[in-house]
Amino acid sequence: METDLIDRALAEDVGEGDATTEATVAAAARGVATITQKAPGVISGLEVAEAVFLRLDPDAQITRLGPEGEWREGGPVLRVEGSARGILTAERTALNFLGRLSGVATKTARIVRSVGEGGAKILDTRKTTPGMRLLEKAAVAHGGGVNHRIGLFDFILIKENHSTLAGGVGEAVHKARAARPELGLAVEVRDGAEIDEALAANAQRLLLDNMTPDEVRAAVAQVGGRAVLEVSGGVDEETVLVYATISGVDYVSIGALTHSAPVLDLSLILETVQ
Repeated sequence: METDLIDRALAEDVGEGDATTEATVAAAARGVATITQKAPGVISGLEVAEAVFLRLDPDAQITRLGPEGEWREGGPVLRVEGSARGILTAERTALNFLGRLSGVATKTARIVRSVGEGGAKILDTRKTTPGMRLLEKAAVAHGGGVNHRIGLFDFILIKENHSTLAGGVGEAVHKARAARPELGLAVEVRDGAEIDEALAANAQRLLLDNMTPDEVRAAVAQVGGRAVLEVSGGVDEETVLVYATISGVDYVSIGALTHSAPVLDLSLILETVQ
């Protein structure tokens, strides 16, 4: 669990204390809160939301009322019973996490559902909220997407600038293979000449960057099954179906899964317990 992230989120919201709650709610008051999903979508982030409530009240009793990773039209999601003060102070931070992550899962699910089972797999990117990458990538998976590399350390992705500085696409592939042979590798290609250069260097995965659908079809024919193909660059909900249904495309990566996902609408209602 992202304990440091939770601590920072609570610190910026609570600061020296929840002035409103401390002034209006008795310290001994108990409450039962229900979080409800108010719009269609996929829930993600229950674990981090639960951890927020437990940070304010370690004795809180928490019950999951709905699943993660499944499309729902709405309904109860989480029930929290414990200190009324603790619930109220934790509310916004917990909902911020849960709404944000459920939004990512929901956007991913909409795109995956639009493509269907026969299309390319939908990949995420590194365009994530600082500090929340693992949570947001888990949300993508809950939405039916596929996680790409976690960071710069676990997969080699040779982009245009790397190739330029290395002396070309082929030279960049050779250098990367020699330096880190244990890591997976993909290389960005922009035209037919770079495709040939990458294949000659035995690159097993090509990133077709900012190509039109016709250019992607031509690249598929040129590669002829000799490498895994990923389409990237400016793909969104309006254009993903075109690219993801081109025969021979294995993956479509979409930064908008994480950088542009709207928050899923959730509410929390608290009832007092005698």
